[in-house]
Formats: sequence, structure tokens, C-alpha cells
Amino acid sequence: MKVAVAGCCHGALDKMYETLELLQRRHNVRPDLLLCCGDFQAVRNEADLRCMAVPAKYRHMQTFYRYYSGEKKAPVLTVFIGGNHEASNHLQELPYGGWVAPNIYYLGYAGVVRFRGVRIGGISGIFKSHDYRKGHFECPPYNQQTIRSAYHVRNIEVFKLKQLKRPIDIFMSHDWPRSIYHYGNKKQLLKMKSFFRQEVESNTLGSPAASELLQHLKPTYWFSAHLHVKFAAFMQHETNSKEELPKATKFLALDKCLPHRDFLQIIDVEHDPNAGDSLEYDAEWIAILKATNSLVNVTQSSWNMPEKNGLHARWDYSATEDAIKEVLEELNHDLKIPCNFTLTAACYDPNKPQKNMEPVHTINPQTTEFCAQFGLTDINDRIQQAKEEGSGRGECEEEEEEEMDSTGSAEEPSEYNTDNSGLSSFNPDEIMLDEEGGDEDLSTCSVDPSPDHPPEFSTSFSDIRIMPDSMAVSSDDAMDSNNEELEKSAGSKQVEEKSSTERSLKRVGGDENGNSGIKKIKRRNQAIYAAEDEDK
Repeated sequence: MKVAVAGCCHGALDKMYETLELLQRRHNVRPDLLLCCGDFQAVRNEADLRCMAVPAKYRHMQTFYRYYSGEKKAPVLTVFIGGNHEASNHLQELPYGGWVAPNIYYLGYAGVVRFRGVRIGGISGIFKSHDYRKGHFECPPYNQQTIRSAYHVRNIEVFKLKQLKRPIDIFMSHDWPRSIYHYGNKKQLLKMKSFFRQEVESNTLGSPAASELLQHLKPTYWFSAHLHVKFAAFMQHETNSKEELPKATKFLALDKCLPHRDFLQIIDVEHDPNAGDSLEYDAEWIAILKATNSLVNVTQSSWNMPEKNGLHARWDYSATEDAIKEVLEELNHDLKIPCNFTLTAACYDPNKPQKNMEPVHTINPQTTEFCAQFGLTDINDRIQQAKEEGSGRGECEEEEEEEMDSTGSAEEPSEYNTDNSGLSSFNPDEIMLDEEGGDEDLSTCSVDPSPDHPPEFSTSFSDIRIMPDSMAVSSDDAMDSNNEELEKSAGSKQVEEKSSTERSLKRVGGDENGNSGIKKIKRRNQAIYAAEDEDK
């Protein structure tokens, strides 16, 4: 089957779907599935905009609300993960995944689903070591800290994914797995993004948690976004035994979703021709969620996941065959995910803007139903209970730290003691987020909805590449070609030629050497966003 993969969407759903329709008209290529690697921006109304960690001038309504309201429907099944520029209050309603609109499915903090027999997994957010070991304690209305920490990856999600034993076909993360740049055309990457050099040379670019998952899961494909640059790599994994067959991962990072940007890729994926066309639960993943339910933490307490180190009575939470069979029996062997999308917030009305709309903490009926069906903890319900118990500090956290039983420990050091949030490399595609000073008062920030009628994008496209299943990339040492040659060696075919004139990059200040005239960027990966002036 044909799978379309998109980079950072930034709310431009009309643009994505128009591009797919153009692809079908011009080349008779119709994808069966669309995957989006984060920064989806499922913004329903002005309150959602307040929960998106970007300066107020970049808070535009875009077009998702039309799909949420039912005015439009996604023409192709769309599955996405969260990034670091999201309506976090909306996605938080669905920690285990669910429908954000008809035909548009969010994978949750971490998740695995099936479509036509293809196993698709993903993890939302970006890595920050100072929040990695905490629980999911945040809830709206967010403050200057929690509006950012809400989208930081937590160790419990990585731990759950590491319990998977069966092969994964496709995996998505927003930020890149650390070190993946050593398996592609690193020279060309640094030519396009020279400001990555410091982090590449020090091997601190990307997520160490994602790198750990890449080594463990060894999926056939791994897709990422975040850094707003197209990059392909091919990673041959080491085998653990002579009996184990060699495995390799084809990695691809996508650009952001804007005209004249190479943001969309089409690949051919082997599938089960006898499988149905519905999105399905993955029985092994459900069994893992049930097994790890006791590890759920909604406090700011830091603790590591169970390990075989003598401190834990249990450390293996992988799903047994009996546990998987039990899930199948619970579902009567019908794994189809119910189409139970429900409106949980008022939809934006361009004729009646409500700039002072405040975000509220909502428990989504989809999550309630999912947790009741499988006996899981509703994270948002647990947070609400903690709020009702009252901490007296106005924070969504428990007054007293939960006792850590034999399943976890708060005293162990973090498995990751490094963080790239203090690096000062400068990316002209980024928006600066000053962690200490904040962007603005979140309670009074203004919103700036985009015009009700977005621009027409059907005139010129250089956004689509078609990549066959035989995608392969040689190593950097053997490869000095430019980016177009890289994609040619990967079996890609460009549908439309790029504009003959390159657009100059506008920097947010600084000299010709890229030295910024503003404060040191404390959270570079977290601050990446589309500098819209660049593409106007």
C-alpha cells in the first residue's frame, strides 16, 4: 500500500490534503494512509491557541477547526503524533490516543496501531532530561513552565515501548534519534544546516530516548520531523545472536509543511491484502498498557522505570502470549478502533471570535471508554482527583508525593544525564522561546486567527517525492553527493522541480557568521518553529 508521510504540519491541513489531491490528479497516485510526524496543531478554538508554546504573533487558527466541526473531512485516514508546538490541552485529553476529528487519529503520548496488517508505532513530544523522569502532572490552564513541560517525553512511555517484542513496521518520533545523522549524508546536512555542526560533532543533536528505542525496536521505517530539513539515513542493526536475522532501518526526516518545501513523501509498504481498511488496536500494545498500568504517575516526582538491578521485584512488563490472547478474547477478536469521536470543546467561529476564551481541563469520553474497556487508569481523571484533594498551590499535582513501591524508585539517578537544551547553536527556522522570561502573560495573550479563506496552493508544487520500498541510503563516508543525488540513490522521484532561485534565510538578528544578537538559546530543539516571513 502507499503511505504518505508529512513533516511538521503546523495546522496547514488544507495544504496537506490539497497536495495529496493534486498528486492523484497529476500522477494517479492515491495514498491509502497519511502519517504526520508532529507539530500537527489540532487547534479547535482560541483557548487551544493559548495552550500552544509559541509567541502570540505565531498563534494562527489555521484550518484544523473545519475538520473538527465537520465542515470538512480528511480525504485519507490520517495518523499523527504530537510535537512541541501543539494545542497541548486538546491532545492531553487523549493520553492513550483517539480521534481528534473524523478520520484523523492521534497516537497518544505513545502508541501502536495496525492498518492493513502494518504495525505503526510512535512517541509524541520532544526529549528534555529535566522532565524525563517525571509523571504526566500538567493540566490546563498551564503556566509558563507547564505549557512547555506538557510536551516533554517521559520515561514511562519509552519503557512501555521497550516492552514490545513483535516487529514494528513503521515508527514515528518528532525529534530525531540521537546519532542518526552518522548514517546518512552528514556532509550535506551540515551544508544545509551549518548551525547543527556543534551538536553533530559533540553527538548531542536529537533525542537519546528515541535513539534507545531505535536500537531496541529496529523498525523497518523511522520517520521524524522537528528540525525542518529533509534527511535520509540507513542504519544496519547489530544482531544479538547468530540465529537472529540482520535488520535495518530506513530513516527519513521531513521538512515543514509550506509551499516549495519538500515536506511530503510517498512510500510503498508491504501489507496484508486480506486485512480490512479500518484502523485497529494492536493486541500486544494493549496487553502492555494493562501490565504497566500500576506505573502511572501524575506527580512531579522523579523516578526511574523498573530495571533488573536488585531494586525491583519486577522489571519485565512485556506481554505474554496468554496476555495477548486475553486481550483478543476481550475484544471478541474484533480489533477495529471504534469511530467514537466526540466534540469536547466549542469550535472556532470566524464570525464570532472569542479572544478571551480560557482553556479548561477536560476528560474526553473516548479516553473514559478506552480505560473502562481495558481496566486502565484515566490519567486526566487521576489529575482531577489530585486537584480536588487540593495542594493549595494552584498546580495540577498532588500535595504529597506518591509512595514508590517495588515497581519503581525515586532515588536512582537518571539514565540520561545530558541535555542539549543549553546549546547555543542558531537555527534561522526557529522561534525564540525565553524560558526564564516567558513569551507573554498566558492569561491575557492575544490571538491572531488567520483569514477565513486560506491562500490557494494549487499553482506550483515542489512538495512531493515518491519513494519506493527499496529506499536505501549509503553512509556519509561513501557519499559526497548533494541532497538531490541522495534522494535519487534512495529511489525517490521528484514530482515537481524546485524553484530555480533559492530563498535566502532571514535570521532573527545576528551577524553574517550566524552569531545571534539576542540571549543564548536555552531550549533550541523546543523552540523550532516555522519562521513564516521566510516563505512569504
